Amino acid sequence: MKKLLPFIYLLGVAFIALLFSQFQPDKTVEELKVNYTDSRSKFIEVDGMQVHYCVEGKGSPLVLIHGTSSSLHTWEDWNTILKDHYTIIRMDIPGFGLTGPQPENNYSIEDYTEFINKFTQKIGLDTFYLAGNSLGGFISWHYALNYPEKVKKLILVDAAGYPKDKIPALFKFARMPILPDIMKTFTPKILIEKNLKQVYFDDSKITDDLVQRYFDLSLRTGNRDAFIHRVKAGFSSHYDEIKNIKTPTLIQWGKHDDWIPLKDAVQFNKDISGSKLKVYDNAGHVPMEEIPLETAKDVLYFLQH
Repeated sequence: MKKLLPFIYLLGVAFIALLFSQFQPDKTVEELKVNYTDSRSKFIEVDGMQVHYCVEGKGSPLVLIHGTSSSLHTWEDWNTILKDHYTIIRMDIPGFGLTGPQPENNYSIEDYTEFINKFTQKIGLDTFYLAGNSLGGFISWHYALNYPEKVKKLILVDAAGYPKDKIPALFKFARMPILPDIMKTFTPKILIEKNLKQVYFDDSKITDDLVQRYFDLSLRTGNRDAFIHRVKAGFSSHYDEIKNIKTPTLIQWGKHDDWIPLKDAVQFNKDISGSKLKVYDNAGHVPMEEIPLETAKDVLYFLQH
């Protein structure tokens, strides 16, 4: 045992050195604005938060809601393609992007639903088309249930909501003892890249700029702590109520989604009467990022017919 002690000591020192090499300080909103806002960016106060959002285009409003650890930038290509036909509204939801943490750490699906309602009221929307990816899809169908009179058509892109068979590693880490506290200050960039490789089907589309954007926005002051609170809060799914959705619905799904399986798309299509299901052979969890032209074309057809 005595012979092993120096080896154990060196391992411990190496581990501590590795850990501290991954220390990442928070980035302020002002720092991040330099690279992640432009002339289209706006901020509006909702529930004590300065919500980052963009409005662009012409025609009937289409509201886009991003997923976990993402931001309004995930919709950039859809915005470019669809803005000639619709007024595109996208925002950083609480806990993510430049909007940052909810002051009371309220991250239930009910809280997110009411946030969307307050936000859309504040910018003067009465009725609109609504689309969401992953967590954003969860919020979207829940909103359509609570405010059916406001949602003209609904688009679910690899939406969450049904019970999960497996949980992504990052979510598991956030629920473990000790690790969540480490995650608040030690954020390896390689972990962000690994997560992107899980949600993309074609890894060749994962650019350095894409990884940097996800990484930088995760460091926004309060976002890492917000992520821990969001994961620990969980969500009461209300999936048994999905069958009550009467809004015309398009379901878009990447066939190679490793986070939310294709069987959930089939279940959405079964539960929502009259819904349309479109499965993409060349995409994973974020088809609006990975294959924007194909998915936006299907959205355009759905909204116009």
